[in-house]
Amino acid sequence: MTDRYAILVRHGEYQQKPGTPSALQPFALTKTGKTQALDVGRELAALARTHGFRLSAEICCSRQQRAWQTATLLARTLSEEAAQDLHVTEDEALAERSVGAFANLTIPEIEQILIDDPRYEVPPENWKSNSHYKLPAQGAESLMDAGQRVAAFLSSKTADLSGAPGPDTRIFVGHGASLRHAAHFLGVLHFDEIRHLSMHYAKPVVLKRGANDIWTHHSGAWKERRVLETAID
Repeated sequence: MTDRYAILVRHGEYQQKPGTPSALQPFALTKTGKTQALDVGRELAALARTHGFRLSAEICCSRQQRAWQTATLLARTLSEEAAQDLHVTEDEALAERSVGAFANLTIPEIEQILIDDPRYEVPPENWKSNSHYKLPAQGAESLMDAGQRVAAFLSSKTADLSGAPGPDTRIFVGHGASLRHAAHFLGVLHFDEIRHLSMHYAKPVVLKRGANDIWTHHSGAWKERRVLETAID
């Protein structure tokens, strides 16, 4: 099978509500985030030239505004640099881990609801970064649930790449934690590596899908983070 590539891009810096799980926050990129998104389009054009990637015209992103803005802005500069018409497709499959009915509540608000509601147990201290914990709310997911969802989407959207002489590479704009957990499900990251790594804003990490559907890390740096650092997105 021809090698296929998934270029993973975390959205740019955005106007995040403090102390609140970021999953479904609806806010836009900051000025810095917009610059990051434009810059990564140029970076992706250079990356494609260096490695000979044949880019799909479709850029996939989540439905959150920050991901859509990032995808749209990088498509602008990438189109100019690569002389290629690109378009953006939104898909809920690329969303961050959902906290369901607790969406856009602060962490103290969520925890107080769980304390006050006799149906629920007090969540563990590390619930925000616990890969297996799922809030007891309608529509909630664990980080592992989100990673499995994103991994299935990446597999589907790279399987439909035509290979030579057609496109062999597709760009995906999403969210740090769900992309990181997806990389685990694809066999690229060991489980113990997930909590030590994050993703830089608007910087590419390229995964290769090779023979026998074996996924490997191709290029681009993960972001090293402190073990005790709690990255919600």
